[in-house]
Amino acid sequence: MSETAQAAQPIVLPTWLTDPPTRANEPLDKCDDEHREAIRREVEAATVQLLEALRIDWRYDPNTRETPARVARMLVDETQRGRFHPCPKLTTFPNTRQLDELYTVGPIAVRSTCSHHLVPIIGAAWIGVIPGETLIGLSKFNRLTEWVMARPQIQEEAAVQLADEIERLIQPKGLGVVVKAEHLCMSWRGVRDTDSKMVTSIMRGILRENAAARSEFMEAIKGQGYAA
Repeated sequence: MSETAQAAQPIVLPTWLTDPPTRANEPLDKCDDEHREAIRREVEAATVQLLEALRIDWRYDPNTRETPARVARMLVDETQRGRFHPCPKLTTFPNTRQLDELYTVGPIAVRSTCSHHLVPIIGAAWIGVIPGETLIGLSKFNRLTEWVMARPQIQEEAAVQLADEIERLIQPKGLGVVVKAEHLCMSWRGVRDTDSKMVTSIMRGILRENAAARSEFMEAIKGQGYAA
């Protein structure tokens, strides 16, 4: 446990950290290694305060002694990585063969956080593309999905953000993004319904305008495990 957490003292924040906060699902404009470490220290100290408010004796309980540092690393570097780390490098290349047939990718693991209760959203995404002039490697869809989803948000906005990022990157003629997920804010608390799932469907370009193309996409992802 760091000295910051042990002492549970407020830390002096860099000037940039005192700027107005951004929305929960927006990446920070400026966040390098130094900034991330400052945020980890602040989150660690805040977690100490949370544990003490819950009357958890974290200093002497071996199960929670390292919890403040663990939580800080988890939030900054894992579950909210999409806010504090830059977008992964996504190399594009030209569509020299003028490919114009639909291809689909999925299921892609979705691990996100409900911005209402800060509990997990777990599910899968399927992506369909009718290429334009630019292509990306298959695994880049997984990397981009992981980065976009690793933020506190609601699923409706997350699916739109993912579609926006893909569209910005490769400008496809047609794009479909379907996300199906369990929300622990419903299954773990509240109504405690473990069977309910949420499905969001974003269609752009040809897949929005052409019913036959849209149907082809939906049939294709059924073969990849999607079921409404």
